[in-house]
Order: sequence, then structure tokens, then C-alpha cells
Amino acid sequence: MWWFQQGLSFLPSALVIWTAAAFIFSYITAITLHHVDPALPYISDTGTVAPEKCLFGAMLNIAAVLCIATIYVRYKQVHALNPEESRIIKLNKAGLVLGLLSCFGLSVVANFQKTAFFIVHVCGAVLTFGMGSLYMFVQTILSYHMQPKIHGKQVFWIRLLVVIWCGVSAFSMLTCSSLLYSGNFGTDIVQKLHWNPEDRVRKHNIIFMQTSLRWNKRRCYSQVSNIFEN
Repeated sequence: MWWFQQGLSFLPSALVIWTAAAFIFSYITAITLHHVDPALPYISDTGTVAPEKCLFGAMLNIAAVLCIATIYVRYKQVHALNPEESRIIKLNKAGLVLGLLSCFGLSVVANFQKTAFFIVHVCGAVLTFGMGSLYMFVQTILSYHMQPKIHGKQVFWIRLLVVIWCGVSAFSMLTCSSLLYSGNFGTDIVQKLHWNPEDRVRKHNIIFMQTSLRWNKRRCYSQVSNIFEN
């Protein structure tokens, strides 16, 4: 029996694979139809115009459901391993709330395109990545309190490094975003879908997209680390 066939171990794998597929399929559709530039578009841009926005929304809604299931299983797992530790119980409940808020934000991002409801879309993104980062932080603290009885110290250090990486990436993203919007283009959606190579903010845009994509990629890795290790 493979490891992902044991109990509910398939959930985190399904979550990561399905979410990655949602981004990849939407990206391929968007660049094939010339709706976005192929060089590092925003992830949200690949789900802005039909038909890719339909695919983007449907797949991310399913991803949100998988994420809820995965986070709840993690909550029950920690509770079963530490039924009488009051500190761990409180942290575990806090992690559950943060995780569910992140899932709600993902659903908001999926259903409210930035061309139609820009503020709502941004709020959903903040919930997704902000609450998701806090969720990872809580899981790291839980790992600290659960060592060495439940798992080895290496699990804690791996998660701590991932959280630090996430924090640095988030700070870089916010900095580059501020540089991007400090120009005269503001939040013009058309300008953001098709960037002119001669634009003086082109460099800032590329930096911002690179850090944003890296943050998303590392967040997926950290979620895998948080769920698979006991």
C-alpha cells in the first residue's frame, strides 16, 4: 500500500496537485487566446477573461473544499495526539480558524474577478495569503510544542525555515507592489493585462510578479510540509 492510500493521506496531495493544475490550465488557456502576456502574468490575470475565468473559478472552488477538508483533518490529528495539552488545544483551534478564513479567501478570489470587483478580489487575496501565512506560523509553533514526543526536531526547523521564507517573500511582494503603484498607471486593469515593454514601471512589475509567484510556490511547499509530517 502506497503512503497516499493510507487513511486520508491523499487529501494534501490532492490539494496541491489540483491547485497547481488550476493555475497551469488557466495560464495555458489565457496565453493561447492572447488574453495575457506569456511572460510572468499575475495569477489573477489568468482568471479574468472568459473562458479561462470559468475554469479558474470552478477549479479554485474545488480547491477551497479540499483545503477545508485537509485543514480539518490536521486539526483532528493534532487533537488526537494531544488530547490534554491546553496550550496545544488553544493553538490548534486558532489554526483551524485561520485555515478556514484562508479557504474562504480562496473562494472569494475564485468568484470575484478583479476586473469586476477589484476591492473584493484584493480582500480575498489578503485573506488567502495573510491568513494562510498565519496558519503556517501556528503550525510551526505546534511543531515546537510537540517535539520530541510526537515528532523530531527537524520537522520544527523545516517549518520555521519555510515560515521565514514566506515572510521575506511577502515583504518583498508588498515592497514591489508599492513601487509598482507609485507610478502614474494606478490600478488600471487593461494596463496590467498587457504591459508595454517601454513602460518605466516594467522592471518593478517583473520583480513583483517574480516574488508573487515564488511566494505562491513556496506556500504550496509549506502546506505539504505542515500536513505530511507528524
